[in-house]
Amino acid sequence: MIKAGIIGAAGYTAGELIRILVNHPDVEISFAQSSSSAGRKVWEVHSGLYGDCNLEFSADAPLESADVVFLCGGHGKSSAYWAENQRPEKLKVIDLAQDYRDESEGYVYGLPELQREKIAGAQLIANPGCFATAIQLALIPLAAGGLLKDRVDITAITGSTGAGVKPGATTHFSWRNNNVSVYKAFEHQHLKEIGMNLHRLQPDFDGDLNFIPVRGDFARGILASVHTRCELNLEAARELYREYYSGAPFTFLYDGNVDLKQVVNTNKCLLSLEKHGDYLMVNSVIDNLLKGASGQAVQNMNLIFGLPEDRGLRLKASAF
Repeated sequence: MIKAGIIGAAGYTAGELIRILVNHPDVEISFAQSSSSAGRKVWEVHSGLYGDCNLEFSADAPLESADVVFLCGGHGKSSAYWAENQRPEKLKVIDLAQDYRDESEGYVYGLPELQREKIAGAQLIANPGCFATAIQLALIPLAAGGLLKDRVDITAITGSTGAGVKPGATTHFSWRNNNVSVYKAFEHQHLKEIGMNLHRLQPDFDGDLNFIPVRGDFARGILASVHTRCELNLEAARELYREYYSGAPFTFLYDGNVDLKQVVNTNKCLLSLEKHGDYLMVNSVIDNLLKGASGQAVQNMNLIFGLPEDRGLRLKASAF
């Protein structure tokens, strides 16, 4: 059994991670660390785990007891943690924050559809951002084919859980309910990792990435709508995407309009294509907490331990 530890285990992504791992046939959770909830039962914070998990949150993280540790704290906390703690030599790390997404300090960027083999041989994984996952999966087949020739325009809407468990002025229910707003237009932090990987695949791409993020009035999911000029006709574009994702167990080209209810509570990404004149439009839907965070983290864990990529991740969508 793989012994897994979780640091920062009281947040949304950690709750989803625990939900997956308690049902994973090859994993045993060795500790769930939380400074704010130490001594409490995990189900007292993540109430949906009542009856499934009797683990208590710990104040400390006994790293030597784990084979892999998941870092689920806020951005900046991962690098701060390693500045104060020594990582055991053989411990594998999957960081869900953005601290190492530039592949610094020996970390490998953990988007399996982009670099599956490199992930499988890695010890340190930087899990991608949620918007970055949805948007990159919409674009990387084009970049891999050298087909990004113009600017890329992106509008994407996300659920409130993407902002984390701590309430704020733009996340609490009375403000978010029946409300939609734009934020961080053209400067969202995920643009850095998106640009890095598009240039990895297509070094000559110099078009702008114009990204408009939108706060949605729902809890979970991301719908990203991406369009750019493309010389391919619709059938050729569909064949390109089918071929690129032919070996991917969670990313699929869908014939028809995609919607969030097809993917929420799953590790799937569904993509749909439309051609409008010279423009190819790609719509991409994921669950921001699963394929955009914890599900993808487990997918990466499966790869680095040589397990089937979909082990423990065959989850049904919450469609009703």
